[in-house]
Amino acid sequence: MGASSSTEQVPVEQRELEREAASMGVLPMLEKAFSTLSSPLSNSIPLASLHQCFRLKYGEISCQGTDSHKYLTSLLDHFGPAVIDLHFTSQNGGGISWIEFLRGYMRCCGRIPASSSLNALFKVSALSAEKAGSSQKLQFDSGEDGGSKVRGSITPVELGMILWLCWMMSWSARRSSNCATTKNVVYLPDVNSLVASAIVCCAENGSSDFDAWRSEVLTFQVELDAAKIHSWTLTTVPNLAGCFSHFIHSTIEKSARFEGNETGTLSSSDEDMSSPFPYERHLLTSGRAWGISLSQRGDLSEEILKTCFPCKLDLVEESLLYRSSLHGKGLNRFWSSTEGYLGPLLMLISAYSTEGSETDPSGRKWIIGALTEQGFENRDVFYGTGGHLFAIWPVFHIFSPSGKQKNFLYSRLRPVGKVYESHQKPAGIGFGGTIKDHRIFIDEEFERATIRHHAGDKSYQPGPLVPNQGFLPVEASVIDVEVWGLGGKKAKEMQMSYKKREHLFTEQRRKVDLKTFSSWEDSPEKMMMDLVSDPTGVQREKR
Repeated sequence: MGASSSTEQVPVEQRELEREAASMGVLPMLEKAFSTLSSPLSNSIPLASLHQCFRLKYGEISCQGTDSHKYLTSLLDHFGPAVIDLHFTSQNGGGISWIEFLRGYMRCCGRIPASSSLNALFKVSALSAEKAGSSQKLQFDSGEDGGSKVRGSITPVELGMILWLCWMMSWSARRSSNCATTKNVVYLPDVNSLVASAIVCCAENGSSDFDAWRSEVLTFQVELDAAKIHSWTLTTVPNLAGCFSHFIHSTIEKSARFEGNETGTLSSSDEDMSSPFPYERHLLTSGRAWGISLSQRGDLSEEILKTCFPCKLDLVEESLLYRSSLHGKGLNRFWSSTEGYLGPLLMLISAYSTEGSETDPSGRKWIIGALTEQGFENRDVFYGTGGHLFAIWPVFHIFSPSGKQKNFLYSRLRPVGKVYESHQKPAGIGFGGTIKDHRIFIDEEFERATIRHHAGDKSYQPGPLVPNQGFLPVEASVIDVEVWGLGGKKAKEMQMSYKKREHLFTEQRRKVDLKTFSSWEDSPEKMMMDLVSDPTGVQREKR
């Protein structure tokens, strides 16, 4: 293997790299992977084995609504060689030694800033495009800290290729023989809303010619400043920077599991060249879920990713708690489906502004969302410890908590039995703003949605939730509403237990136990018969 014997002088760099790998807990995995991939004769990894290891395997590529993905195939074919040329270089021109293998892994997956990880992704993409004969205008300058800075420009279609490349890396890192797939077909997500967000934020002159509803996003003729794209990525979709390092780590980890494979390639069960079915029947499509997951971190991001890369198709449906087109519109129907769920929730609202219509393709249809850290409660005040608002389609934006106020979530059913309230509060669901003027509010019938300017909201960061949003409130007709549970299996089981308990209490309240009455004279049947026989008679109380 690559570890030196006690009689050999171990280079200082090798000791430092091994110490860093041990502190990250990956040294045993790297040793096993090197032993699996390396040749026993040369004690180094043949370049052919490493090319096979980092090759993105795919069959047919499909993407609904665009043919821009045709340029992606050549980019994918040159991705593996680009990774090796940049990070796993051999000094003697032969195989990759143990120290070179360690050095390459640490360059990709070591403790490096997110900015450096993003630059590494851009470098691999640019070199892959150059090898494919379609060079990009990205340039990289070495910084004083040993890192690099990106400059130049990038077009929307090139950004789309980078996003699809990251999707392919995420799919490849998570795929297994147990996952729900369609044989030999890789379904690419719709990344138009992400690219549109980059155009709006990074284009010069405010992208005045860009219409989010009517423009062809990927083929829109504009040069986006690379430094602005770098900042936009770290602000809007920060997890994109980790797609490359996660792919390298998972690929090497998979290689370590195939100890008996002499060539170091993956077994046939892992060469299932397929990706998840596209879930276009939901508002939360695979592309929208992936975009939201890129804006989150930790367990919440992984829960959202389960809708993109599900191991079982049933798990997707189990996460869907409520859909108005399926369960019925209205706050009462909504409440019966979400009550008792105590985990994080993702709510999506699809609507069209008053100047459009549900069936009119030229209408201003849009989708917004809200991510809560807890379940909904029936309260007449704001509650919650945090959350995020999203503009999801046609332009993606995220609005995190501002830290100035905590008016995160409001949900209230109309009181039963009350006729008069001195200070009547609205019945419905709201996010941000104030009790009377929520930033997002959907009425109790789920028919109307109101989007207000961010000036009156101090809980979430400012910005437009719908394109071309002005200062006046935007009134819209609701098309569909979805709520997804992100608390995992435990939160779903707790909700089921809650519903069973509430159902038992309801059944008990409906039943009247006649044994609780001491005699016929005290029974409700006797009282009803006396009332019917002589309704005007005076009933004297017996003492």
